[in-house]
Amino acid sequence: MERLFSPIWQAADMEFTFQNAGEGGGCGDSYENQIWCVKQNISPDVDVVHYEWTYFEHGRATAEHESLIRWIQMLPKQPPLHIFNTGENKNGGQDAQLVEYYARYGFNAFYMRTGFKNGGYDYEKEKQEKEIDRFAWGHVGDGYHNTTRYGELEEDDLRKTSLGVVMRNWHPGPMGFQLTSDSFTYVYTHAILKALDIIEKEVKDGNDPREKWDASTRPIFMKGDLPEPMFCHPMYCVVDEPPGCLNYELPTFGQWGPRVEDPDDDLNPYLGEVQNWQVWQKNNDLWYMVGKQDTSLFKNRDDKEMCRHIDACGGLSASKAEDGMVVFRLPKMEVGLVVICGCCGKDVGQTMFMDNDKLEISFNTVPLNKTTFDIWPNKKCVRLLKKFPTSGRESETPTGHHYLALKVLEDGPNVKISHVFTI
Repeated sequence: MERLFSPIWQAADMEFTFQNAGEGGGCGDSYENQIWCVKQNISPDVDVVHYEWTYFEHGRATAEHESLIRWIQMLPKQPPLHIFNTGENKNGGQDAQLVEYYARYGFNAFYMRTGFKNGGYDYEKEKQEKEIDRFAWGHVGDGYHNTTRYGELEEDDLRKTSLGVVMRNWHPGPMGFQLTSDSFTYVYTHAILKALDIIEKEVKDGNDPREKWDASTRPIFMKGDLPEPMFCHPMYCVVDEPPGCLNYELPTFGQWGPRVEDPDDDLNPYLGEVQNWQVWQKNNDLWYMVGKQDTSLFKNRDDKEMCRHIDACGGLSASKAEDGMVVFRLPKMEVGLVVICGCCGKDVGQTMFMDNDKLEISFNTVPLNKTTFDIWPNKKCVRLLKKFPTSGRESETPTGHHYLALKVLEDGPNVKISHVFTI
C-alpha cells in the first residue's frame, strides 16, 4: 500500500506511513491476547487500524473483533477498524452483522477470495473442468494476471514467477496482497475525494473548513455513547478507556500501560528489596523467516535490508532467588482485570505461573492465592484478577496506585513475562 498510495500524498507535500505492528506466532501469541495491547501496539496518531489475518480464528473471534471496534473508538483519533479475511463472505457471517451494527464508526470487513470472484473470473468452473485451483498453495496467477505490477519489472524469471503466487500457504502470496492493497487504496481514495468535495462546498459557502473540522471539535466518546455490545463481555468491552498493556515483544508504536516501578522510587511498596529482573529481546538474523528463494535472490543485493522481519520475541526474565522481584505500577483501571502472559510458547501459562511453587505473585503487597487464577484468554496467559478486590489489604491503595509484584523465592525455571495487561 505504501508503494501504491505514497506518491499521491507526496504530491500534496504530505507523508503516508503504514506501520506494521504485526507479530508472528513464534512467541505463542494469538488474537486472543494481542487485542488487549492495541493501545501499545499501534500509534495514537493512526487514522485507520487494519486487523489481519483471520485464518486461525475459524469464526470464533467475533467477541474479540467487537471489543477492538469499541476500544479504538476511545483512542484520540477514533480510527475505524478494517478486518482482512483471506476467505469468502458466506451467508452474512458475524463480521457482516458487526459491519451493519458499527457502520457509523467506520467498521468494515474485507474478504479476499470474494474480491477475486467479484472480478468475474469463474474459479469454480475452471476447477471442475480443468482441475485448476488458483487458491492452492503456491499456485501462480489469479486468472487475471500472472504476476504483480512490480513483478512485471523483474528481470529474474524465478522472482517474477514467485511474485505471481496467490496463496503461499495459509498466508496470501504477492497476488493476494496486491488485491487487498488495491482494494483498500481504492476505498480510501474514494473517501478522500468525497471529503474534498465536502470541503470545497464549505469554502464556496464562505465557511472555513479548518474551524468546522478542527481536531478540538471531535466528539469524545464515553462508554455510554456506543450501542450495547452484541458479542463481547460487557464488563470488559463497555469501558471508557482501552486496556493498558506492557508488551515486551517487537514492534510496538504506542503507549505502555503498566510499567516496571523504579526500585528506588519512594512510592515503591517494596523499596529496599532486591529487584533485578532483566529485559530481553530476541536478536533475529536478517534472514529469519525469509523464504529460501528470496534469501538466495536478495543476499547479495544492496537493498536486502527490506527482507528483515521486525517482529521479535521479548520479555522480562528471572530464574534465581538473587534476582528478587519485579514490581509493576498498574495504570488507572475501571474493572480491575489483571493478566500476565509468558514467553515463549502457546501453552506456558500453566507451568510458568500457576504451577510454579518457586514464584510468589502479589497484588498491593498481598500474596495472591493461585487457586483463584485461571488460564485466560489463551494458554500462554493467566488471569490473576477478574475484577478489583472488594475487601482486605489488597483492596487498599495508600499511594493511589495499584501494584503487581512477582518474586522468585528459590532458584528454579526461567520465568519470562511477555505481557501484562489490565482494564
